[in-house]
Amino acid sequence: MIKTDVLVIGAGPVGLFAVQQLGLIGLKAEVVDNLDKIGGQCIELYPDKPIYDIPAIPECTGESLTKSLLEQIKPFKINFNLNERVQEISKEKNNWKITTSKGKIFMAPNVIIAGGVGSFEPRKFQIAGVEKFENTGVFYSIKDKNYFKNKKVCIFGGGDSALDWAIELSKFAEVILVHRRNEFRGAGYSTEIVRKLEKEGKLKIKTPFQINSIEGQDKVNAINIKNDDGRIEKITTDFVLGFFGLIMKLGPIVEWGLNLEKKAIPVNTENFQTNKEGIFAIGDICTYPGKLKLILSGFHEGALAARACFKLAKPDEKYRFEYTTTSKGMQERLGVKKSD
Repeated sequence: MIKTDVLVIGAGPVGLFAVQQLGLIGLKAEVVDNLDKIGGQCIELYPDKPIYDIPAIPECTGESLTKSLLEQIKPFKINFNLNERVQEISKEKNNWKITTSKGKIFMAPNVIIAGGVGSFEPRKFQIAGVEKFENTGVFYSIKDKNYFKNKKVCIFGGGDSALDWAIELSKFAEVILVHRRNEFRGAGYSTEIVRKLEKEGKLKIKTPFQINSIEGQDKVNAINIKNDDGRIEKITTDFVLGFFGLIMKLGPIVEWGLNLEKKAIPVNTENFQTNKEGIFAIGDICTYPGKLKLILSGFHEGALAARACFKLAKPDEKYRFEYTTTSKGMQERLGVKKSD
């Protein structure tokens, strides 16, 4: 049995920042995530995709952001329990008993759910025989963009991911962007760039088309696309990428007695607590009026949830708000100031 002040479920950026906030106020945390690596969706789905809306960082990637957050929590010597899913949560006196898929048991007065509870599965191509090409010629996410260097790539989708990757890969690959509608649903700015690249001959656009079949034996050789009139075109290509969004499967969380609303957890925005005292939800997994699914929003949520955890973790101590610039205690925990 492992005792801790807070169990954080989810090792993505929001979970990592919550850990940093907990460490600053002197709370111990353990982290559990069902993925086999730290970084959450940022690392699993788009490690090289540029991110432009992190405060004071004009541009970063999921990978670089994760590395920076890990450096930030390094002083707290956090233990990560990866490739492990929380299966059960039950109340025992003033603690929550948390049991994982590996039979590990944690006891903590607080639980912060920051993702890592279910799984995200990509919506896939609905055509016969596509399975044999998956992860060799057909992909639904990109982990290493250089894998497609100097190759012919067909990208399907009309949202932000499809547009962003079409823009990025067009720098060093022969890209054809295919969408079932004439208009894209991604950000207007990205759409403008894609149209500009098409005019400059740096990529091609095929609309309104959908994939009809894939040709090849051990690898993809070509695809056939079909438009609304039934006309079929053959395109020679090395790779096929599909970006149709993700399907979220909540997993065991549905059995934890938490209120759920459209696969999200309603929270009190004062401290991001759920309907269960001591269980908090932050990041994309939580919902409330005006919720924005941004990493920035998750950081704010994590800061408030961390301070709410203090009351339950140390009921005999009064929490005193401090700034890192002036707090000797915080600076000592960070290792930037030695204790007197």
